[in-house]
Amino acid sequence: MEHSKIGSIDEYISQFPIETQKILLKLRQVIKESAPDAEEKISYQMPTFVQNGNLVHFAAYKNHIGFYPAPSGIEAFKLELAAYKGAKGSVQFPIGQSLPYELISKIVTFRVSENMNKAKNKQQ
Repeated sequence: MEHSKIGSIDEYISQFPIETQKILLKLRQVIKESAPDAEEKISYQMPTFVQNGNLVHFAAYKNHIGFYPAPSGIEAFKLELAAYKGAKGSVQFPIGQSLPYELISKIVTFRVSENMNKAKNKQQ
Protein backbone atom coordinates (compact mmCIF):
# COMPACT_ATOMS: atom_id res chain seq x y z
CA MET A 1 0.00 0.00 0.00
CA GLU A 2 1.33 3.41 -0.95
CA HIS A 3 1.83 5.80 1.96
CA SER A 4 0.11 8.99 0.92
CA LYS A 5 0.02 12.32 2.68
CA ILE A 6 -2.73 12.62 5.27
CA GLY A 7 -5.08 15.49 4.51
CA SER A 8 -7.17 15.84 7.66
CA ILE A 9 -7.27 14.96 11.33
CA ASP A 10 -10.24 12.65 10.66
CA GLU A 11 -8.15 10.78 8.10
CA TYR A 12 -5.24 10.58 10.55
CA ILE A 13 -7.38 9.19 13.37
CA SER A 14 -9.16 6.67 11.11
CA GLN A 15 -5.94 4.74 10.43
CA PHE A 16 -5.60 3.53 14.04
CA PRO A 17 -7.29 0.68 15.96
CA ILE A 18 -10.68 1.61 17.48
CA GLU A 19 -9.34 1.90 21.05
CA THR A 20 -6.64 4.32 19.92
CA GLN A 21 -9.18 6.23 17.82
CA LYS A 22 -11.33 6.74 20.93
CA ILE A 23 -8.35 8.22 22.82
CA LEU A 24 -7.44 10.49 19.88
CA LEU A 25 -11.03 11.69 19.46
CA LYS A 26 -11.27 12.54 23.17
CA LEU A 27 -7.89 14.29 23.05
CA ARG A 28 -9.00 16.29 20.01
CA GLN A 29 -12.24 17.26 21.79
CA VAL A 30 -10.33 18.44 24.90
CA ILE A 31 -8.01 20.54 22.72
CA LYS A 32 -10.96 22.03 20.79
CA GLU A 33 -12.75 22.94 24.03
CA SER A 34 -9.56 24.53 25.42
CA ALA A 35 -8.80 26.42 22.20
CA PRO A 36 -12.20 27.01 20.53
CA ASP A 37 -10.79 29.52 18.02
CA ALA A 38 -7.89 27.34 16.90
CA GLU A 39 -7.78 25.90 13.39
CA GLU A 40 -7.09 22.24 12.74
CA LYS A 41 -4.56 21.10 10.19
CA ILE A 42 -1.99 18.42 9.52
CA SER A 43 1.59 19.58 10.04
CA TYR A 44 4.64 17.30 10.14
CA GLN A 45 2.13 14.51 9.30
CA MET A 46 0.51 15.09 12.73
CA PRO A 47 -2.80 16.58 13.86
CA THR A 48 -2.04 20.21 14.71
CA PHE A 49 -3.99 23.06 16.25
CA VAL A 50 -3.04 26.56 15.13
CA GLN A 51 -3.87 29.95 16.61
CA ASN A 52 -1.38 32.78 16.14
CA GLY A 53 1.10 30.04 15.22
CA ASN A 54 1.21 26.35 16.20
CA LEU A 55 -0.40 25.61 19.56
CA VAL A 56 -0.05 21.84 19.93
CA HIS A 57 0.47 18.70 17.87
CA PHE A 58 -0.41 15.15 18.82
CA ALA A 59 0.33 11.73 17.37
CA ALA A 60 -0.37 8.10 18.10
CA TYR A 61 2.28 5.44 18.31
CA LYS A 62 2.21 1.74 19.15
CA ASN A 63 2.59 2.23 22.91
CA HIS A 64 1.89 5.89 23.58
CA ILE A 65 0.21 9.10 22.51
CA GLY A 66 2.71 11.87 21.81
CA PHE A 67 1.66 15.37 22.81
CA TYR A 68 3.71 18.32 21.58
CA PRO A 69 2.88 21.65 23.24
CA ALA A 70 6.27 23.27 22.38
CA PRO A 71 9.11 23.50 24.90
CA SER A 72 7.38 26.34 26.76
CA GLY A 73 4.28 24.20 27.35
CA ILE A 74 6.40 21.38 28.77
CA GLU A 75 8.49 23.74 30.92
CA ALA A 76 5.45 25.50 32.42
CA PHE A 77 3.95 22.19 33.59
CA LYS A 78 7.11 20.18 34.22
CA LEU A 79 6.10 19.16 37.75
CA GLU A 80 2.70 17.85 36.61
CA LEU A 81 4.37 16.09 33.65
CA ALA A 82 7.21 14.58 35.70
CA ALA A 83 5.46 11.18 35.83
CA TYR A 84 5.63 10.85 32.03
CA LYS A 85 8.44 10.23 29.57
CA GLY A 86 9.19 13.26 27.50
CA ALA A 87 11.68 15.58 25.89
CA LYS A 88 12.16 19.31 25.48
CA GLY A 89 8.92 19.87 23.52
CA SER A 90 7.02 16.62 23.97
CA VAL A 91 5.45 14.23 26.42
CA GLN A 92 4.44 10.58 26.02
CA PHE A 93 1.18 9.33 27.52
CA PRO A 94 1.19 5.51 27.66
CA ILE A 95 -1.66 3.78 25.83
CA GLY A 96 -3.54 1.73 28.39
CA GLN A 97 -3.50 4.51 30.99
CA SER A 98 -6.07 7.24 31.07
CA LEU A 99 -4.72 10.49 29.64
CA PRO A 100 -4.55 13.46 32.04
CA TYR A 101 -7.19 15.43 30.10
CA GLU A 102 -7.52 18.16 32.71
CA LEU A 103 -3.76 18.78 32.58
CA ILE A 104 -3.82 18.71 28.76
CA SER A 105 -6.58 21.33 28.85
CA LYS A 106 -4.47 23.57 31.12
CA ILE A 107 -1.46 23.21 28.83
CA VAL A 108 -3.52 24.08 25.73
CA THR A 109 -5.03 27.12 27.48
CA PHE A 110 -1.52 28.19 28.47
CA ARG A 111 -0.32 27.86 24.86
CA VAL A 112 -3.30 29.90 23.56
CA SER A 113 -2.51 32.79 25.90
CA GLU A 114 1.21 32.51 25.17
CA ASN A 115 0.61 32.74 21.40
CA MET A 116 -1.85 35.62 21.87
CA ASN A 117 0.72 37.55 23.91
CA LYS A 118 3.38 36.93 21.24
CA ALA A 119 0.99 38.16 18.54
CA LYS A 120 0.13 41.28 20.58
CA ASN A 121 3.79 42.07 21.18
CA LYS A 122 4.51 41.81 17.45
CA GLN A 123 1.75 44.35 16.72
CA GLN A 124 3.14 46.94 19.13
